[in-house]
Amino acid sequence: MRRLFPLALATAVLMTASALLVSTVPSLAQGAGRGASGLPLPRFVSIKAQRVNLRVGPGRAYAVSWMYTRPGVPMEIIQEYDNWRRVRDADGTEGWIYQSLLSGTRTGVAAPWKRTADDVSLIAMHREARAGSKLIAQLEPGVILTMLECNGNWCRVEAGGANGWVAQNEIWGAYPGEAFKD
Repeated sequence: MRRLFPLALATAVLMTASALLVSTVPSLAQGAGRGASGLPLPRFVSIKAQRVNLRVGPGRAYAVSWMYTRPGVPMEIIQEYDNWRRVRDADGTEGWIYQSLLSGTRTGVAAPWKRTADDVSLIAMHREARAGSKLIAQLEPGVILTMLECNGNWCRVEAGGANGWVAQNEIWGAYPGEAFKD
């Protein structure tokens, strides 16, 4: 049985004082619906590029508040404005990313809410979509998963060469009860 560990997802970037004065971010309707792209909101995607700036507003003139340095990091798109997407990561950090830097490939994070020094809980990856099936791997919280399919209760994922099923409620990157197949 394997044990998979998380990698660093992002690099902090200092926000300039001028970024704190920005108050012209467009106000767009939030909640379930369709965005300017015609695709559903909210929805999960992933980062496509090696280095991606998270901005405080939808445009290159807005300050960079964060930099992601790894492709495959899952993001939840919560708003759209022109070619910009307002996203949220697994830690709750929000900002704007240009749409061409995002991919429709679904990824997820193994139980990021369990990433604490006091909690050593591992997330089980099973051979089949049931709790009693053979364990394939144990995932540390924060491991990025490639999402292959979800049936509403379990998701078939790939991580570090291991392919198996993880309880859907142990993944950030799929909505409760959501079913899909890549």
